Amino acid sequence: MTEFFAKISIKEIGTCFAVLFAVIDILGSIPILVNIRSRVGFIESEKATVVAGLIMVSFLFFGTKILNFIGIDVESFAVAGAFVIFVIALELILGIQIHRDSSPESASIVPIAFPLIAGAGTMTTLVSLRAEYEMANIIVAILVNCLLVFTVLKSASWLERKLGSSGLDILRKVFGIILLAIAVKLFSENVQQLFK
Repeated sequence: MTEFFAKISIKEIGTCFAVLFAVIDILGSIPILVNIRSRVGFIESEKATVVAGLIMVSFLFFGTKILNFIGIDVESFAVAGAFVIFVIALELILGIQIHRDSSPESASIVPIAFPLIAGAGTMTTLVSLRAEYEMANIIVAILVNCLLVFTVLKSASWLERKLGSSGLDILRKVFGIILLAIAVKLFSENVQQLFK
């Protein structure tokens, strides 16, 4: 436990938080959340947050083992992840709509917890971050993101009214640019390891 806290870095937590926040894009998903709630009547915020958090932490711990089992090194996955993050960033900046299923049988788990929050982009990002940052800092970043996700799920309609469509659009573009810069950094640092 002491070793866990010894590796805590506010700077790393901030970076990991920003990356995950941009990939999850929970604020950008507010219109989708409002639409889902209107279809099913309500969203179980607690259940969606806990399930998404468990998926993310599980993949963080076992993602590398799965990769090793199929013969892929972390650096290669990180480079692939950089491409995925790059595409997500372009989608955010250019305003391209990411296709998401919005008519679930159980809205709290599918599609909110998975794939809206803990989707393929999030999982790829987690493995990419693991190649670059301490595990302890990534876990803290996941927990902080889960807290934010819970808050947004609880107050989705209020946030939509307050931010408006232009406010949500600005948020998407800002986090898209941050994500683009991080994708370039992940690619440049890990691609060098592949050729060593």
